[in-house]
Amino acid sequence: MDIKMFNVGKVVNTHGIAGEVRVVRITDFDERFEPGQELYWFQDENSKPQKLIIQTHRQHKSFDLLTFQGYTTINQVEGLKGGVLKVREDQLGDLEEDEFYYHEIIGCSVETTEGEMLGKVKEILSPGANDVWVVQRVKQKDLLLPYIEDVVKHIDVDAKKIVIEPMEGLLDL
Repeated sequence: MDIKMFNVGKVVNTHGIAGEVRVVRITDFDERFEPGQELYWFQDENSKPQKLIIQTHRQHKSFDLLTFQGYTTINQVEGLKGGVLKVREDQLGDLEEDEFYYHEIIGCSVETTEGEMLGKVKEILSPGANDVWVVQRVKQKDLLLPYIEDVVKHIDVDAKKIVIEPMEGLLDL
């Protein structure tokens, strides 16, 4: 029985000497990092998951700093560096209408309202006010697509298709 798992962060380094790790967030949901939450750490895609329970969480600059129950020294968390933190599918909550999980958007094809195929969403960035979808195009530079109502007109996650109305200059190289 395979359980689907979804990325919520990547451990990029240790922080201090008391077992804290520095995590780059890959989720919009703050509750993923609340004390008591279960996460599963993977060294790589083929490794066996290691269950971790969050002890503490705080933010520092653009990172989330986490400690885990039973990990109190830098030596215990050193081996977590480079690994990915995931949640089980049954840990995903219900979303409001017109809300989507990152994994539902990544891989969707993107086309204009005129039917011009632009590429596929390969990554989602969260730089500030709104998310930015990175669209991989054929033989062109990646397109940085702001996830705003004026641009994104329709999303069909079942068909893996997104329709956009490009604003002036968006498609210029």
